Amino acid sequence: MSPNLIPIVIYDRERPSFEDSNNVTVQRCFFAYEFAEPYITGKSVADVGCANGYGTVHLAKFATQIKGLDYSEITIENNKKEYADKPNMSFLQCKVPPLDLEDESVDVVTAFQFIEHIQDQLGFIKDVKRVLKPGGVFICTTPNALMSIARNPFHVHEYSFAEMKRHMEQVFGSSYELMGLNGNVVVNKYYDDNSRWAKKILRLDPLGLHKLIPAAWLVRPYNYLTSKMRKNLKDTNSNTLHITTKDFALQKENLDSCWDIFAVAKK
Repeated sequence: MSPNLIPIVIYDRERPSFEDSNNVTVQRCFFAYEFAEPYITGKSVADVGCANGYGTVHLAKFATQIKGLDYSEITIENNKKEYADKPNMSFLQCKVPPLDLEDESVDVVTAFQFIEHIQDQLGFIKDVKRVLKPGGVFICTTPNALMSIARNPFHVHEYSFAEMKRHMEQVFGSSYELMGLNGNVVVNKYYDDNSRWAKKILRLDPLGLHKLIPAAWLVRPYNYLTSKMRKNLKDTNSNTLHITTKDFALQKENLDSCWDIFAVAKK
């Protein structure tokens, strides 16, 4: 299943964008929404970090009620207009933590490619547990820090599996599971090409200064170089446009070699 492509304004490389060159990233991210379907069917859901709602509207096909949360007031207002015809969807602007939700008010909280963007990550996980009903489920995805090549200026801190394990145990005890998202040969060839491209750029920074300077200084060059790289990969790798969510899969072994961390916790 592929996402319905919704035209949007491209703010940066951390917001969903559906030009052809971004297809692999879209499919990798959308895998999480398909994975969540059985967990959210017939449930009330809070989708944290919903952005323009491209994944939230998919989850709304299965949930009884879903509320998308995002820090951007402009994004939330646009979402309210875009999805005004969806009676089981609503949107809320808030910067988390804390979540602007009542205690024990939702069955499922989803946070896909979100937690790496905030300062108080453990505080967020604790607040998720607060708003979950008894027996409620938290589904969280985030990039695996061990697979990152260069600094992403939009990420405050990226998790390793060991770090995620520690935080999940602090909040949910043993009631959680960690899995890793990996790709097939076609996907991993794309990321191998991606890695070679990025390492060529990093040769221009032999002292690793990009890791030390303020993140705000990196936003424009990061957006430019990421766009250029993905367009180059689209032109040189004929499989780029044909990759779908079916080319990704979850595994429970060799987690440190996976692209993304998937955590599923139960209250």
